Amino acid sequence: MPSLRHKRLFIFDLDGTLVDAYGAIHRSFNFTMKRLGYPCRSRSEVTRAVGHGDVNLIRPFVRPKDLSRAVRLYRTHHRKALKRWTRWMPHARRLLVSLKKEGRLVAIASNRPTRFTREIVKDVLAAGHLFDMVLCADVLPTRKPHPLILRVILRKLGVSKDEAVFVGDMALDIHTGKRAGMTTVALPTGSSPAAELRKAAPDLWARDLKDLFRRYLRAGRPARTRP
Repeated sequence: MPSLRHKRLFIFDLDGTLVDAYGAIHRSFNFTMKRLGYPCRSRSEVTRAVGHGDVNLIRPFVRPKDLSRAVRLYRTHHRKALKRWTRWMPHARRLLVSLKKEGRLVAIASNRPTRFTREIVKDVLAAGHLFDMVLCADVLPTRKPHPLILRVILRKLGVSKDEAVFVGDMALDIHTGKRAGMTTVALPTGSSPAAELRKAAPDLWARDLKDLFRRYLRAGRPARTRP
């Protein structure tokens, strides 16, 4: 069975991988649609559109002239919604604590805006100490599936691509990791259907974060974070 025991750095996507913020996203999305006179959408439809940043979440559902206002309305509502409707994905915190105890490096690579990501990690989940780096695409010239976000994390933390793994819930995440030359792990816990994830051909597959730990990490020894 393949193993992740030798990996020094674990990079995770955020939404659908480490956290469940879909309730907050759905409420903020439909609040925005109502205010602008557009039809509300089902949770499954909104969830399927998550993963490309909030502007791209809203863009397909409004006229171009309404996009800027829609994004402003969404972001204003979303700051409050996050605090009430965001929670850890099952087993996420336990996995992160285990990785840190073993001396591994942990990072987030997300297309979500930096402001909201920081609020989730530091304020809602009180988990800032569990991450060595948090990087969002809004501070870069490109977003996932371009591999720049992963390359920057590797460079900043001084880790080679062979020593790192990228874990995500979307085909987009798998494509990003592959383009960066990293090992990829797919979790069917978020926006992409299982069939779409498998088509992206991840290196490893886990049903959820508990399965990831049990199958690929449980028997491992701590990985040194410095050579």
